[in-house]
Amino acid sequence: MRLIFEKSVKGRKGIKLPDSDVPRAADLDSKYLRKEPALLPEVSELDLVRHFTRLSRMNYSVDTNYYPLGSCTMKYNPKFTEDVARLPGFTELHPLMPQIGSASSLVQGALEVLYGLEQILAEITGMKEVTTEPLAGAHGELTGVMLIAAYHKSKGNKKKYVIVPDSSHGTNPASAAIAGYELISIPTADDGCMDMEVYKSKLTDEVAAVMLTCPNTLGIFNTKIQEVADLAHQVDALMYYDGANLNGMIGKCRPGDIGFDVAHLNLHKTFSTPHGGGGPGAGPVGVNNKLAEFLPVPKVVKKKDGTFALDENKPRSIGRIAPFYGNYGVILKAYAYTLLLGKDGLIKVGEGAVLNANYCLARLKGVYSLPYDRICMHEFVLSASKQLKHGVHALDIAKFLMDKGIHPPTVYFPLIVKEAMMVEPTETESKETLDLFIKIMLEAAGLAESDPEALKSAPAEMPVSRLDEAKAARELNCSYTC
Repeated sequence: MRLIFEKSVKGRKGIKLPDSDVPRAADLDSKYLRKEPALLPEVSELDLVRHFTRLSRMNYSVDTNYYPLGSCTMKYNPKFTEDVARLPGFTELHPLMPQIGSASSLVQGALEVLYGLEQILAEITGMKEVTTEPLAGAHGELTGVMLIAAYHKSKGNKKKYVIVPDSSHGTNPASAAIAGYELISIPTADDGCMDMEVYKSKLTDEVAAVMLTCPNTLGIFNTKIQEVADLAHQVDALMYYDGANLNGMIGKCRPGDIGFDVAHLNLHKTFSTPHGGGGPGAGPVGVNNKLAEFLPVPKVVKKKDGTFALDENKPRSIGRIAPFYGNYGVILKAYAYTLLLGKDGLIKVGEGAVLNANYCLARLKGVYSLPYDRICMHEFVLSASKQLKHGVHALDIAKFLMDKGIHPPTVYFPLIVKEAMMVEPTETESKETLDLFIKIMLEAAGLAESDPEALKSAPAEMPVSRLDEAKAARELNCSYTC
């Protein structure tokens, strides 16, 4: 398919604008004007529509195909919540609408949504208060570590380190470093969880926090989590919950009940708002009593008369961490989703995710290596080490899946597993879809033995064939010159 620039014909136009009736300003500062015309393609409206329609048909999305993408929870997004987010009473409401006076009644519904979702998420996580202000999961994670830093500063604690397991998401050490902490990485033991003996040896009075994903990135629930938390609290370290994997235990276990002090949530992972494309996202953060006074402002409060308002009078707050009140459209979708499912529905979300993952695990673990052979939660990590004996890598299997209409699982993460393939089916996929995925994975394993070149040359049916990824990374070229 040709680039839109390659379809350009000089002088061709797709739109006709009326003559401007605004007089040109005589004192216009020319430094703000382009010296040359913008480099834009010249095409007709028909050419433009056809080009982008064809591109859209090449796009891969959860609405068209299956995404067994481990640790990212690419579940189907119900269209009902999209309708809610498009309601004119929300979309046409200006974020600076006054809270007092004759217009204040217009914002009450919007504030009630923010307040309502905060209350729901607080109950789900076992936390006292929640902020919906963070604009993405990673942003919520950074907010959580900033809250931890504010807590220690208020107590005069001299803290230097944050503990993370070696299987952690990469954002964990990044967030800790941005907040000014040094990292201590704890290796994974034979049971797939953080090595407790090493953990105990590294846990000193200088540790500010322990950041854990629960279940972890291997899809394993740490049965010693209460002990981990108790030991951390003995040195006044706080427990941070990475909510990326809440989908595996929602409705069954609350982070606050097992010792976590702060938790961020990924609305796109657990609460079925859209994921990918660079945003918008939402990463609410919940905290217990220790951290509530440090939450970002403004905070939605419910007054004695039943109305809602924004409270900025929090002297110990870490301040604003985003403009306005978060990505409101995403928050709306999550609020509608939780109300639609209710308590029983959210419990079934976790049950379905765990059941689907264990079904796939049981069908595939004899053909692919399973480094940590335990019942999993919502995801599991296989290894292509058996296939590597035939010269086939996890990447080759991933490329083969693309030809079969299935998005590849996450590969080469977590880094502690050689030739890792991380699979998360999600609860929204049917048994028929899972059976198709399993069939194709078994086919790939068979080809690794009988015809490894068929995997190494994949994909053959996609618009773009196998790329030289090392060359692309080293000789990056994102520009186009006519």
